[in-house]
Amino acid sequence: MNFSRLFRHVSNITSRLSHRQYSNLPKVEENETDKLFKIMELELKGHDPAVLKSFVKFATTAGNHLDVQSKSWSLRKPIHDRRSVLKSVHIYKKHQVQYETRTYFNFIQFKHLTGSTADTLLEYIERNLPEGVALKATKVELQTLPEHLKSP
Repeated sequence: MNFSRLFRHVSNITSRLSHRQYSNLPKVEENETDKLFKIMELELKGHDPAVLKSFVKFATTAGNHLDVQSKSWSLRKPIHDRRSVLKSVHIYKKHQVQYETRTYFNFIQFKHLTGSTADTLLEYIERNLPEGVALKATKVELQTLPEHLKSP
């Protein structure tokens, strides 16, 4: 089988699969408006500052490719958590082992997004989240002012 026949065969299979996949999706009305978000803020936390720094650069670059304004900052000092454990089972407080964890925080703020852009960007960032990094996303939606609050 030559390359062109194989390519046509694969493209026919994928077109049939994509038709089946998208035929069951609900219809979207044409007059339905997309949501607008003023701010989408991502809080990233992890134990390795180098991994966090590189991921922040990745996420802001992804936002720039979608023409979204972004701003990032980090906490100056990590959050320390110190624990002491006795080596002995019952007594001898002199013989302790001390453990410490440092948690680093970074924040990324994306401004003026549509709902579809925000969902796409957030899904892309979540899929590429490195191991050992936690993500918390917060969105601030813009809404129209209710009729009873508008000035006459």
